[in-house]
Amino acid sequence: MLLSLRNTIDFLFLCNLALTATCSADDWPQWRGIAREGKWNETGIRDDLPDGQLPLDWSVEIGPGYTGPTVSEGRVYVMDRLAEDRIATERVLCFDSASGKSLWAHAYPADYSISYTAGPRASVTIHDGKAFAVGAMGHFHCLDAKSGEVIWKRDLQTEYDIKMPTWGIAASPFIYQGLVIQQVSGANGACMVAFHRNDGKEAWRALADRAGYSSPIVIKQAGQDVLVCWTGDSLSGIDPLTGKVFWGHPFRPKKNPIGVGDPILAGDKLFVSSFYDGSLMVRVPKDKLTSEVIWKEVGPDEQNTQSLHAMIGTCLMQDGYVYGADSYGEFRCLDAETGKRIWEDLTSVPKARWATIHMVRQADRVWMFNERGELLIAKPTKDGLNIIDRCQLIEPTTVQLPQRGGVCWSHPAYAEKSVFARNDRKLVRASLAK
Repeated sequence: MLLSLRNTIDFLFLCNLALTATCSADDWPQWRGIAREGKWNETGIRDDLPDGQLPLDWSVEIGPGYTGPTVSEGRVYVMDRLAEDRIATERVLCFDSASGKSLWAHAYPADYSISYTAGPRASVTIHDGKAFAVGAMGHFHCLDAKSGEVIWKRDLQTEYDIKMPTWGIAASPFIYQGLVIQQVSGANGACMVAFHRNDGKEAWRALADRAGYSSPIVIKQAGQDVLVCWTGDSLSGIDPLTGKVFWGHPFRPKKNPIGVGDPILAGDKLFVSSFYDGSLMVRVPKDKLTSEVIWKEVGPDEQNTQSLHAMIGTCLMQDGYVYGADSYGEFRCLDAETGKRIWEDLTSVPKARWATIHMVRQADRVWMFNERGELLIAKPTKDGLNIIDRCQLIEPTTVQLPQRGGVCWSHPAYAEKSVFARNDRKLVRASLAK
């Protein structure tokens, strides 16, 4: 009798998750959400967090990797790398979002010649029934999102004579109309390359820059879309259909390119921040295809920084202020117009080199996921950082970084009133519904 009752409860629980996934889910189909703006649109989300560990709906084993999960139509996608065998392989993995059941896996050999060999960096992009996945060494696949069948593939390293970035290919594939656009770092003006998404053939190439690690975004200027690309050498605005460069600003690093976070836009202000090279604020008027530098600030070294020297997490700009984690995790607020520091807070993540926070806006608050695997509900304002609540979501692991007891550097996904997160050993789902 008790077993029957428990089976019934389990069945109803799974049905509820399935209904959530199919009827009222807000998907997270690409890097940083639906519009790639770090915004979670769902309502009915809890206002507090439990003490200790956030209860998990499910947990499944995966291998190491930096790839943040994406969620679409009741499926979760992530990438990892298995290096224990004689031949190291990267994998694109697909799971049922309600139960965590494995649906398919696509594996291929992937020898690494880069630093930080934990695994792939870029999130899988889901669009129109296809999954677009790029590995750390430039293995580029278009797969059927339901079956995992290969539709087309490209070996970017071989085909484009890539000057491989120190930490590999990290920008997530970006869909624009019939194209998929990728930061490639190829020779002969092929830093940015657009491919026809149905067959993988090249449509255009642009910029002779070295690659960075930032994913592109689209903004609107003069009534048309502009692809904003932060490469290893510049911040540029490009026609996403043709590759024509509308404007650009040099932003060359003191050392190797290292910028990871996306460009962020608020009004007519566009902002990027880099670990060694400080911050750049550019004005991008809405009525014409031009841009101008508002301010640029950089400190003398990585520990004596000016304004903001962000590393992995994308910053946030709202109400005339910029918020982000500095080089050693110092959470800062800047005046967006001048770059002047307003305040600094040390409570959101322990201070350490490259300490990371990923931020997502939802309703009137910000969900933070720090590198210790903690989930925080917070409200940053010009007056300070109000941390409403925090709890543990997933534990740090050491393959991504074998220091300070490990880290969680992968961006989580927020969908189906839940959070999906990964470390070097597992992928988890936890409900955040009221």
